[in-house]
Amino acid sequence: MIQSDEIAAFFTRSDGQYLCARWGRPIAPVVFGVDDATLAVFKGAIEAVVTLAGHKMDEIDAELGANLMVFFCTDWDEMTDVPHLDKLVPDLGPLVERLKAADANQYRIFRFDEARAIRAAFVFIRMDENLQSIGADALALSQAVQTILLWSDAAFTDQPPLAQVNGNTVLRPDVAAIIRAAYDPVMPAVATDPSHALRLAARMELPQ
Repeated sequence: MIQSDEIAAFFTRSDGQYLCARWGRPIAPVVFGVDDATLAVFKGAIEAVVTLAGHKMDEIDAELGANLMVFFCTDWDEMTDVPHLDKLVPDLGPLVERLKAADANQYRIFRFDEARAIRAAFVFIRMDENLQSIGADALALSQAVQTILLWSDAAFTDQPPLAQVNGNTVLRPDVAAIIRAAYDPVMPAVATDPSHALRLAARMELPQ
């Protein structure tokens, strides 16, 4: 069984702050820059993770239309050409320059409601050589996992959320258990106290 201090590490940021947040509304995803086959893979992965969490999906978000937006590109400069994206992502130009300078291949931005639960997420993926070597199913599942909760910025630095089992890409059991526990109805949508990890540990049941 995973220990509470190990759980806490998933939500303790580089500055030492503990912060866990889940979605406060059904997730309405849209994916830009991919073909229909890849789109189906991504929506399937998102649905699988949402189902695991016991959360809900919807076709349309009443406020935003879509509240989980995934953008694919081959060069970060393409982001500045997306119509109206600068209205959804303030300081888009400087962000693109920072991503180029860091040679990043992915970036996620979250927006929160008045209760500080997740209300929207924007995922940017630049298909460099590293990501091109990953199958669409693995890439989709990884992004779905990393947007279902607000994880620490260092949560998956040393070990990705996915694993290989008999040649298949699957979600790590400990990560799956944390997601299920975080979406337990008795748990808060937002937590900033590390004691939250103790409550998660009490609700986790890992497969034997």
